[in-house]
Amino acid sequence: MKKLLKYLKNYKKELVFGPFFKLLEAVFELIVPVVMAKMIDNGIGNNDSGYIFRMGGLIVLLGVCGLGFALTCQYLAARCAYGFGTELREALYRHINTLSYSGIDKVGTASLVNRLTNDTNTVQNGVNMFIRLAVRAPFLVIGAAVMAVMIDAKLAMIFFIAAPLISLVIFIIMRKTVPMYRKAQQKLDRASMLTRENLEGTRVIRAFSRQQEEIDEFREAVDDIADCSVAVGKISAILNPVAFMVMNLGIAAIIWFGGVRIDSGRLTQGELTAFTNYMTQILLALVVLANLIVIFTKAFASANRVSEVFAIEPEEDGTAQVSGDSENILEFRNVSFAYEAAGDSSVSGVSFTLKKGEMLGIIGGTGSGKSTLARLIPCFYRATEGEVLVSGRNVQEYSLSDLRRHIGYVPQKAVLFSGTVRSNMTWRKADASDEEVISALKTAQSWEFVSQKPEGLDAPVSQGGKNFSGGQKQRLSIARALVGKPDILILDDSTSALDYATDLALRKALKSDMAETTVIMISQRTTSIKDADRIIVMDEGQAVGIGTHEELLESCPVYREIYCSQMNEKEDGKNA
Repeated sequence: MKKLLKYLKNYKKELVFGPFFKLLEAVFELIVPVVMAKMIDNGIGNNDSGYIFRMGGLIVLLGVCGLGFALTCQYLAARCAYGFGTELREALYRHINTLSYSGIDKVGTASLVNRLTNDTNTVQNGVNMFIRLAVRAPFLVIGAAVMAVMIDAKLAMIFFIAAPLISLVIFIIMRKTVPMYRKAQQKLDRASMLTRENLEGTRVIRAFSRQQEEIDEFREAVDDIADCSVAVGKISAILNPVAFMVMNLGIAAIIWFGGVRIDSGRLTQGELTAFTNYMTQILLALVVLANLIVIFTKAFASANRVSEVFAIEPEEDGTAQVSGDSENILEFRNVSFAYEAAGDSSVSGVSFTLKKGEMLGIIGGTGSGKSTLARLIPCFYRATEGEVLVSGRNVQEYSLSDLRRHIGYVPQKAVLFSGTVRSNMTWRKADASDEEVISALKTAQSWEFVSQKPEGLDAPVSQGGKNFSGGQKQRLSIARALVGKPDILILDDSTSALDYATDLALRKALKSDMAETTVIMISQRTTSIKDADRIIVMDEGQAVGIGTHEELLESCPVYREIYCSQMNEKEDGKNA
């Protein structure tokens, strides 16, 4: 929680004056029973209607002033809490965007979303309640006890018996419920993860008619949250009845012993009424304090979860700029990489060089390390052994923004953002002209279907690009990476949804339109990469073959097996 306090630095006045005004309200609340006592003893006891009206007016004035102080405190608390929450969310979102792939993998996307929304909101609520009630509740308990002692020290002993009893009940209940509240927060992560997966994979779920299974799994997750919350609720439900029982017994004792002291002339009827009011104030303040402890427990648990994200170091950023003077634009020197907590390396001892304008094909079975190899080039992940060099320099020395400005990357899953075709196309180069965008669309074989839309480049793109087919989304993703003509273009199995004719047209267009760009094409199809200047065959994280298509057919059994199986499939398709 301490790490998050810096986001309160712009709200120091609210932090000071908010509790101050709440303290004034509590002071006025403590004065009311004393005024009532005088009204009963001096006004009602002497049948002095003028005195009664004066004291009644004073009580109204105290109430109005208390209301004014309370509203002022509420305003200051809201201003501070919501301002703090806004700054915290902005800082957390900004920090998440600086994390490397490894950093995001540590927490998980679903948990990050939950921490960015639910947890920050809980912390914000904790700040709000702190300003509004953290000072008021303890002050009322102490103030009521002091006022009672000032009226009658002996009778006040009932306060010092009842208050610890209520506090003991609160302590026992809190000790049971606090760990359960923390567990409930953790269970929310699983529900959030299932929600995200189901919404993103709704088409797959329907395709396999798995709706009921997913509903049952989600129900199980929310039932876990509900069971935990019900268990907490059952224990917490004991608080009010037990606390009110202790309070009513205390009031009964005050009236019993107070009556005796009234008969002996040591106490007045008004003072006994004040005693009863102070007893009620103490009870209510302690109940509020118990609820505050619950809120603060949740807030501290959420603050720790948010702090865990802030504790993850952002991507290390170098200062060097990509020059492009080196003869070899890309070089791998005995590169190995292993994911955190993974036993084996995903990539082991890979070495190769690429010159400007050359095309590299990467092929291999599922899980052979093809995509991992590609992600090391833009420094999404950092090699655990060896070096990855771009333009003769280790990628870790470069400014990441400058390095990635020279690299066009198209991931396996085509991702489009809501907006228009033009807004999606200008992600690599914000000031790209329409001519540059259209040129990229033509190279990616996308202009044909984009130009047919009435809006052209302003054609709307729905969330996730759901108003385009799979092949169209892939081609638009490729076009986005081509805008500005990057020095290195990485196509990570991003032509899988294209038919053979479109795939061929795309490769021809890349060769003619992007002659100066070094292309790295990852594909499951040998036809997509057979014209590459060099092909790397990956198998269980190792490069088992490097060479041209013809060389690999002769020297690499793995490549030959992949090629022959695909040729047989094509022949079978023709015969069918």
